[in-house]
Amino acid sequence: MWRNAGLLTVWQWGRQRVSRFASSSSGGSIPKRICIVGAGPAGFYAAQYILKHLDNSRIDIVERLPVPFGLVRFGVAPDHPEVKNVINTFTKTAENPRVRFLGNLSLGTDFTLDDLRDRYHAVLLTYGADKDRKLNIPNETLTNVLSAREFVAWYNGLPGFEHLNPDLSGSTLTLLGQGNVAVDVARIVLSGADLLKNTDITDYALEALSRSNIKKVLLVGRRGPLQAAFTIKELREMLKLPNCVTTWRPDDLQDLEETLPSLPRPRKRITELMMKSLSEQTAQQSTASSNSFQPIFFRSPVNFIGRSRVEAIEYAVNKLVDNRAIPTDERETIPTDLVCRSIGYKSVNADSSLNFDDSKGCVSNVAGRVLKRTLTGSDQTIDDIEDKYETGLYSSGWLATGPTGVILTTMNNSFGVADTICKDFNNNVIRVKEDKPGLDTNGKRVVSWEGWKLIDAEECRRGETKGKPREKIVKIDEMLSIADGK
Repeated sequence: MWRNAGLLTVWQWGRQRVSRFASSSSGGSIPKRICIVGAGPAGFYAAQYILKHLDNSRIDIVERLPVPFGLVRFGVAPDHPEVKNVINTFTKTAENPRVRFLGNLSLGTDFTLDDLRDRYHAVLLTYGADKDRKLNIPNETLTNVLSAREFVAWYNGLPGFEHLNPDLSGSTLTLLGQGNVAVDVARIVLSGADLLKNTDITDYALEALSRSNIKKVLLVGRRGPLQAAFTIKELREMLKLPNCVTTWRPDDLQDLEETLPSLPRPRKRITELMMKSLSEQTAQQSTASSNSFQPIFFRSPVNFIGRSRVEAIEYAVNKLVDNRAIPTDERETIPTDLVCRSIGYKSVNADSSLNFDDSKGCVSNVAGRVLKRTLTGSDQTIDDIEDKYETGLYSSGWLATGPTGVILTTMNNSFGVADTICKDFNNNVIRVKEDKPGLDTNGKRVVSWEGWKLIDAEECRRGETKGKPREKIVKIDEMLSIADGK
């Protein structure tokens, strides 16, 4: 059983550690031991960079779920398989002999930050942002007022969200926010089950979407078309979606043509696409069976209307002043049957010893170095770094920057922080005076990379029987059983 199991017993862990790391300790060279907390894009990109640029480094990637890849697995839309190809690169990193994956271990539950700092020379926190920002307006707790994060987690199979069961019996979904996540939700809901049946969307979501009565999706933003956060790729996909008509409010797009010459090229291209779509609007053939996608600008929700469930949203009509949305006294009420907030994520403080900014929802840091609670010093000498920053403690990805950008943005941020870690080792900011033992997994049910491969193989096997790339397993206990070779 031990030969096939992916759950590390204490005996296995000790043997693996000795066999994998013994060569690095021979010859008097002390390995530089680094723990990365979070096995999403930020963690894997940092590990990739450190392996390439820091000699004699040994990395443990610790993840609270039994499975790796974070936002790539649970955030990327199922109809965007090309974006998930980065998993191939992450897999190569994980299978490097200088790396260990330790799944099913959670900071704040299975170990503390002080534990990690005692047992590694450096710790990089990359555990992401998994909570929602709220609007804090009346009746936000009405039934069928959800977050886009929850909805995405539901159809992408994040454990704990399989019972979300959004009510799709009404005809209208309103998405509050105009980023790519909101557009992803709109596209998934309006695509229909036939377009999604060969993706890795969960079976329960596919079944629910096959029964959906949603015909209209409103994409509401507080500012104007020039400030919309979705990218041209996502807009193009919506405009080309079969059996779906995009409808603009002409007043929202007035005066755009005269601004075109002064716009940066990316914004100019997406604005031209909006204007082209508007010009073709009257020529579009809408039928009773057509779905409708309706971007709406200059509106801020001020009240959810309904008794037991949401029935409509009251909006303040905004005007734009210095790129900011300023509410006027004018109001508009628009009926809806389901609402998804998509106004951003925030991180949680996983350990009380961490310098965490609750208002921003991220770790207090400068360029990835975690700040001490009490700051001293004024320049960037080594002594000053020790005064200002927690030596050997770093953060990257959304935990450090807030939820901004795409995977490429996260890659660039993580490469930058990883470069700082390498320089701090090479410049003796982090002093490697003694070997560090790594995380004590005694008594913990840990999923190794071999365990993940067993889960992966089983998901692919289940998917193959349904014509899908995989059928995600959503129960943690089932994942652990499979990783254990059972």
